[in-house]
Amino acid sequence: MTQMNTDQIRAVFFDVDFTLIFPGPTFQAEGYRRACAAAGIEVDPLRFDQATAASSFILDEVEEQIYNHDLFVHYTASIIEHMGGRGSNVVDVARQIYDQWAVNQHFEMYDDAAPVLRGLHERGLKVGVISNSHRSLDAFREHFSLNGLIHVSVSSSEHGYMKPHRSIFDAALERAGARAAESLMVGDSLKHDVEGALKAGMQAVLLRRSGEVPPHLPPGVQVIQSLAELPALL
Repeated sequence: MTQMNTDQIRAVFFDVDFTLIFPGPTFQAEGYRRACAAAGIEVDPLRFDQATAASSFILDEVEEQIYNHDLFVHYTASIIEHMGGRGSNVVDVARQIYDQWAVNQHFEMYDDAAPVLRGLHERGLKVGVISNSHRSLDAFREHFSLNGLIHVSVSSSEHGYMKPHRSIFDAALERAGARAAESLMVGDSLKHDVEGALKAGMQAVLLRRSGEVPPHLPPGVQVIQSLAELPALL
């Protein structure tokens, strides 16, 4: 694969969740157990990873790609049910958990995120974030002290469509004043981040912190395990 050229890339966009930040205990196995226990629902924390994997199709196979709060509540409820949770109030607990996803205090920033964002900003590149989330991205920048480093932000709840819908990428490009061919998307989802960006005419880098590389990558897509590897590609 060929190395990217700084003469061509003018703007770099990032996914947020699992790319720049990661969820804390509230959204891990024990957090689910506590939230369910408070509502009288018993779940098995040891089944959390399996439950998450079994529920992923709910977000991956959305046809219309319109942002819908209930879609994420359904996904969260599916995790609870795969952990063994039963009862008429499972959806209520799932809604409470998803509402907390908007609270920045429940998240931590990856150690490699801020230095890379700062480095790209210092190189004169436009930096943006595109997120399938209902979180306020202004509050996100403020909470993680990223003001001045992120110039453009678009969330699916604000825009109306989720990645990989082309319009959310087009909206980010328009706000950045950047051409698609001169822009790069970085994210952890092959479908939502990489394939969506490519369809919008952008370049893309897949972040896989686990080191797992999908067997069938689109031509020219680079895979990195850390954001610290990104500057060398530009």
